[in-house]
Amino acid sequence: MAKKALNEMSFLDHLEELRWLLVRSSAAIVIMGIVSYFFADYIFSDLIFGPTDPSFITYRFFCEASHYLGFADSICITELNFIIQNTQMEGQVNIFVWVCITAGFILAFPYILWELWKFISPALYEKEKKNAKLFIFVASILFFFGVLFGYFVIVPMSVNFLATFSISSVVKNQFSIDSYVSMVKTAVIACGLYFELPIIIYFLTKLGLVGPNFLRKYRKYAVVIILIIAAIVTPPDVVSQITVAVPMMIIYEGCIWISAVVEKNKKKDEQTS
Repeated sequence: MAKKALNEMSFLDHLEELRWLLVRSSAAIVIMGIVSYFFADYIFSDLIFGPTDPSFITYRFFCEASHYLGFADSICITELNFIIQNTQMEGQVNIFVWVCITAGFILAFPYILWELWKFISPALYEKEKKNAKLFIFVASILFFFGVLFGYFVIVPMSVNFLATFSISSVVKNQFSIDSYVSMVKTAVIACGLYFELPIIIYFLTKLGLVGPNFLRKYRKYAVVIILIIAAIVTPPDVVSQITVAVPMMIIYEGCIWISAVVEKNKKKDEQTS
């Protein structure tokens, strides 16, 4: 379909553009998922199941931090007493496929952003369209930082907490591979998308749907929610909870600043026009 100007496009034209966006993005995910297939041994042995090893880098970091802060071995992790088992005939096959698709989504994310930018760019000013490369770069970096934060912080803390939590010595922790991998995928993707919040706030402010005053008004609620999340996914110690909560709060404060800058520039453009 030939590209039409924004004011010439009907609702069905927009739907057609959206459909092809989804088709191309899905194709990119599948292609990158196939690529990840060739690295499956590394993905599963070193990445997916890495946090089940007490020598994982995050556990070693917290142990060294514990010694440095004078807490001795209070937050050192020397044992993770649980097993991961497969309880379904097709369980490992399903996990293999979905992990490859998840890896494909992560690897293809910059391309998905590019497709999204092409879809929304007709509604932007000419000078804003020139920022395509910057948008793709910044949004991709934020997403990958979020993925790393989820993998190296949220996942190992969650594994440690859930593996050591017990309501009775009678109950032994034997996790299904599906629940374990789902936890890893959810933590990694959720953190990656949360780190996209500044980009989302940027566009919502451009559209006039939110503003810095709105974000400041609900800051206290955001802080409470962040602290609750940090308390849920971390062991009951202050160091771990601060490690999770501080970056999330910084992201939120960054959103307020971005929204304020966008609103200021909007008012300046309105005055000069």
